[in-house]
Amino acid sequence: MDTIGFIGAGNMAEALIKGIVSAGVCKPKYIFINDIRSDRLEYLTRQYHVQAVVNSTALAGGVDILILSVKPQNMANVLLAIESTVRYSTLVISIAAGVTVSEIAAGLGDKPIIRVMPNTPALIGEGASAIFANSKARPMMDKAVRIFSAVGKIVIVDNEDLIDAVTAVSGSGPAYFFALMEEMIRTGQQMGLSPEVAKILVLQTAKGASLLAVEREKFGESPSELRRKVTSSGGTTEAALRVFSAKNFAQLVTDALTAARNKSKELSG
Repeated sequence: MDTIGFIGAGNMAEALIKGIVSAGVCKPKYIFINDIRSDRLEYLTRQYHVQAVVNSTALAGGVDILILSVKPQNMANVLLAIESTVRYSTLVISIAAGVTVSEIAAGLGDKPIIRVMPNTPALIGEGASAIFANSKARPMMDKAVRIFSAVGKIVIVDNEDLIDAVTAVSGSGPAYFFALMEEMIRTGQQMGLSPEVAKILVLQTAKGASLLAVEREKFGESPSELRRKVTSSGGTTEAALRVFSAKNFAQLVTDALTAARNKSKELSG
């Protein structure tokens, strides 16, 4: 069984650890973690029985799969610290937003490198992750697929530039839905519902709509078709959707996602 090492032990690293242990992808004794926060290491070792390594250089040189789950602004220092110890056979996986494969290769050399854009629903095993691999890593793609499939759905892209679009659609995507839920709860309260009732109704509606869309997709029904089915002529849903249309909702979504994609391109430099 491959050994897996994490440099950076934040929420996304924890989601991956939980997923790969639960799915049997890797046993806890083969998972090694490093973080500057000792309390974080203590928590994860106690919770998941993984192995803490205080020295990031030692960890990087001793694992088969190295997952870089540090903040983008800390990546350069991490690469500098571990450059001399990462083996040429080690698969390096980065989940740092905006850090390109070429930037990682500039720091570590000509290694197998995979870049992944996950999203926060991975914390409950319902993430959406996009994977891009350089030429050396493509024969090892199945390793990344097994890891990230343990926390949700994955897609593979063959052009790293598409990661910017992925960031706009799914990486940042949960926040768009949260914003809509937030405003629906607020408006429900303005209409006289209690905060608790408004919250229950909105959260359950969001959950139900999402699950229904996923279920009906298996039978070839798109979100557009589901929207049409629930929209009766002259009814309340149609009245609301007409307001969305009048305010150019479709263009607003396009503009918002385009802004996110462009920001991702800017961060990738």
